[in-house]
Amino acid sequence: MLKEISHHPNRFFEILPKDWQESIIPYWQELKEDAKIYIIEDDQEILVGGMVFSSMIPEMNKYAEEALSWYAKDYLYIGYLWVSEKNRGKNWGSRWLEELRTLDKNQKYWLTIEEEGLKGFYLKNNFKHIKRLEYDGLKEELFAD
Repeated sequence: MLKEISHHPNRFFEILPKDWQESIIPYWQELKEDAKIYIIEDDQEILVGGMVFSSMIPEMNKYAEEALSWYAKDYLYIGYLWVSEKNRGKNWGSRWLEELRTLDKNQKYWLTIEEEGLKGFYLKNNFKHIKRLEYDGLKEELFAD
């Protein structure tokens, strides 16, 4: 069952890869009013977790115009979706997305990925590939449901 732990963010932050921690923890105080952290856990162990944002986060500055256009259409951004290594391949990421969507069946979401291998996962979970974003030699794929 999906559980919100926005008031205890460190529980989630500590399971994230180091580079992800560095991109969210320093900004949490300014982002926390517009972000929610949701997890699925078993016996106090986080199996999967992710964040939902209703405003810009620092990494979006590179494609701010694009991001603002999705927020203007009332989409929320899914970021930092993480399944622990030992729990991968067990459909926890799909379950997290499914349970998130049951919170508000009318809510729409968008996200970006850098890792090409995740494309199939999001397509399988009813996201559509919208476009490739390119900036500063980096490429990200934008998806929306």
